[in-house]
Amino acid sequence: MRNIILCLILLVTPAAAQNLTPQQKEADFRYLASLFQMQYAPLDWKKQLFGFDALNVRPWLDRAAATKTDIEFYELCVEYIYNLQDTHVSFSLPSDFLAQLGFGVDIYDGAPLIESINRVLLPANRYPFGIGDRLISVDGEDALALTEKLARYYPQGNPRASLRQGAARLASRSQSRIPSAPNLGASATVVIRRQSGVEETYTIPWTKTGTPLVAGPVPSPKLNASKRRAAEAEDFVAELQNSSAPQEERDGLLGYGARNPVFLAGLPSTFTRRLGGLASDFFYSGVFQSGSKRIGYIRIPNYSPPNQATALTQFETEITFMNANTDGLIIDEMRNTGGNLCFGEEIVRRLTPYEFQATAFELRAYWGRVLGFYNLWINAVNTNQTDAALLYQQLFKEMLAANQEGKVATRPLPICNQSSIRQPVVRPDGSLLAYTKPLMVIIDDFSTSTADSVPSMLQDSGRAVLFGMRSNGAGGNNIGRVAGVYSEGFTGMTIGLQSRPKNVSVEGFPTSRYSENTGVRPDIVNDYMTAENLLRNGAPFIAQFLAAMNDLIDKQPR
Repeated sequence: MRNIILCLILLVTPAAAQNLTPQQKEADFRYLASLFQMQYAPLDWKKQLFGFDALNVRPWLDRAAATKTDIEFYELCVEYIYNLQDTHVSFSLPSDFLAQLGFGVDIYDGAPLIESINRVLLPANRYPFGIGDRLISVDGEDALALTEKLARYYPQGNPRASLRQGAARLASRSQSRIPSAPNLGASATVVIRRQSGVEETYTIPWTKTGTPLVAGPVPSPKLNASKRRAAEAEDFVAELQNSSAPQEERDGLLGYGARNPVFLAGLPSTFTRRLGGLASDFFYSGVFQSGSKRIGYIRIPNYSPPNQATALTQFETEITFMNANTDGLIIDEMRNTGGNLCFGEEIVRRLTPYEFQATAFELRAYWGRVLGFYNLWINAVNTNQTDAALLYQQLFKEMLAANQEGKVATRPLPICNQSSIRQPVVRPDGSLLAYTKPLMVIIDDFSTSTADSVPSMLQDSGRAVLFGMRSNGAGGNNIGRVAGVYSEGFTGMTIGLQSRPKNVSVEGFPTSRYSENTGVRPDIVNDYMTAENLLRNGAPFIAQFLAAMNDLIDKQPR
């Protein structure tokens, strides 16, 4: 295992020493590339979209041999991963080092604007800049140019989302994703343009916490291959059914995965809250009085509730109320981090009052996974789990066929049930529970993973109008893997591709069934990321989606 020297004085800059030998670097980079060769589902898709062949490693090995320090080697691994432009793929290090300036930045109207300030770290009498002011430069480097550089450490399926991830790192640097973060000085010189147009310069200390990964000898690994495989023991079903943003990508983005809507402070007096006041409330919900219409609202923060059964019961209670007391319903999926794909399907079953086709998945069929599903199938048969046995048998046979035929992935398959055709939820007495009135779903470039698949199902079935911006394009199932025994890096991996029922033609992309990179396009384009929404807590955006919902209700046949 890598010997990590614990740095007790965090302001000390790590030594630029050579730790990994050229042979160790080559071994780790070959291992990293082999993971993609064996397990990565979108190999052909990425080559088609970006011309990047992840299996052509010779140039990368030459560059790895030329690196002078471990940090340079780590940066090279980051660059390799970035070329895939995949939200679920990253290169991270075993470090909890974090440096922060005390304010948050995002891209509004194409500019890096300050959207939050920690007044404990930055008291107003010394740092009087405010929300909505523009960050011009950091240590003499143009903020937008620096944003583009930092975005490379947080690749996303959607380029706009990647740029926003970079903006969030202007004032917050984590070594887990930015290898050179501990090399930051004691403070940063920032230039900020106030809304009045006046530019002001501030020297702001970096607040540093955690333990940097620093120089140290790297002995041969003590774990043998079989033990490493045991440490990476796979829960095949849980892996296939998970589709969410990596944890470290959620930090620094305002409201990403949060229960409360980002425009909470802008909600009008005509809104009456139902859920969101108790710690046990997974959803935030209520009703808008908009003219003569009552419009329901439910925010889904993610698809990873602490308890799925409890969350579904809570959702059903809201749907029953909304069916009886509203003229239309808005589902807010903005800044949703994704989660369990089957939970997402269950939400759609409660929003769609007729049969629909769920998202299917083209799965990477490497031999360990084939064998894993064979064992799951046999175990389910032996324990009389009839439904599970049929699903596992189907997945095993499809994966076996793809593996033996040398295909990168299987044909599109269901992963929650034996069939992709799903029915709406009914009550025990046979009456329909699902919502039956006009439905709108709000999405944006951080509607991620399962929050890509849910709106695609609702759009493909003709059930909902989508409002907002193109979703994240994290259209796959994701897992994590150790990326090398010497460097101790860690990488995300996309093992399946979301597949829609029919080909979709999206400008700038080949016609395909994939959500990976293409995302889900809204029917009504409306961008929350404007300075006006930032300064007015989203009030203009609220007025716009309510107006669109009123129009949708008026257009419904009576």
